Amino acid sequence: MRRILLTLGAAAALTGCSVFGRDGACTRADMDSEVAVVWRPADFGGTDAAVIRVCVDDRCEEQRSGDADDPIAGVSVRLPDDIGAVTVPVRLKVTAARDDRVVVDDSRRARLTEQRPNGTSCSPVAWTATFRADPAEGLTSPEGLSLQ
Repeated sequence: MRRILLTLGAAAALTGCSVFGRDGACTRADMDSEVAVVWRPADFGGTDAAVIRVCVDDRCEEQRSGDADDPIAGVSVRLPDDIGAVTVPVRLKVTAARDDRVVVDDSRRARLTEQRPNGTSCSPVAWTATFRADPAEGLTSPEGLSLQ
C-alpha cells in the first residue's frame, strides 16, 4: 500500500497536480494562439468608415473600423494552439466602406511569441503576435498606442 501511495504521489508531482486539486500557483485564464491587429477607429475616418481585413497564411478575419469615439478597436486571426514559435506571413488590407477604395495594403512577417497567462508551469500555452494598423505606415508595432 505504501508503494502505491508513493507512486501516485510521484505521478501527481511530475504532472503538476496537487493532492488537493489544481496547483495553487495556476489561475484559470484562457488564451488563444492568434495574430492580433489593433487600431484607433478615428485614424480611418468616421464611424465604420473602413473595413480592416487581416490574413495569416490562408486564414482571414475582417472588422469594420468601429466607432470613431472609441479609443481602440481590433481584429484577430486565430491560429492552431500548437503552432509554436514560428514566423508567419501577415497581410493587412483596409478598404473604404463607401467605395471599396484600398486605403492600406501591407504585409509583414511575424515571429510568434510564447504566452502563458497562468504562469510558466501552467497551461494554456498560446503563441501570439500583435500589430497596429496605421493609415500611413500599414502594419507597425503597437508599442506606444495611446488609449486617448
